[in-house]
Amino acid sequence: MDKKELRKQIKALKKQHTTEQLEIQSKAIMAKIESHPDFIKAEKVMLYYSLPDEVQTADFIAKWRNHKQIILPTVVGDDIVPVKLDDNTTFAKGDFDIQEPQSEQYTGDYDLIIVPGVAFDKNGNRLGRGRGYYDRFLCNHTNVKKIGICFDFQLVAEIPTEPTDIKMDEIISL
Repeated sequence: MDKKELRKQIKALKKQHTTEQLEIQSKAIMAKIESHPDFIKAEKVMLYYSLPDEVQTADFIAKWRNHKQIILPTVVGDDIVPVKLDDNTTFAKGDFDIQEPQSEQYTGDYDLIIVPGVAFDKNGNRLGRGRGYYDRFLCNHTNVKKIGICFDFQLVAEIPTEPTDIKMDEIISL
């Protein structure tokens, strides 16, 4: 199955789940993150502000933004530009209706990067939405632990890959 077909299949599977079911799974997945040794020891964590069909992160961000340095991606042109949350950070809808933080660009390092995906496989391969934003960003942070998070139905046997695709170090699901 090619990437386009796989995206279509996952989209159909998401429609078979209610918002409440995905919310329950999201809370359980984010609880696994909270108890993960790499998250516990991390001080600087890059996360993402979720779209409605992704593992929900808004409550998690709100809970941890005053305890850890939380960095969120914004999209500028063809690139992810990371932004650090602080007490005064406000949000606005970005190009893809994603809530993006309105603050200064973050240029520091990371202890952990938590990554969304359309699908993942057991080898750490990730299928994104097809524009390569995360692959371009992550290729500059290969020494940082990368954890992909997804719903159980987003774990597939194999994802077709290209040389520019960046693997996750670990996948957390239910």
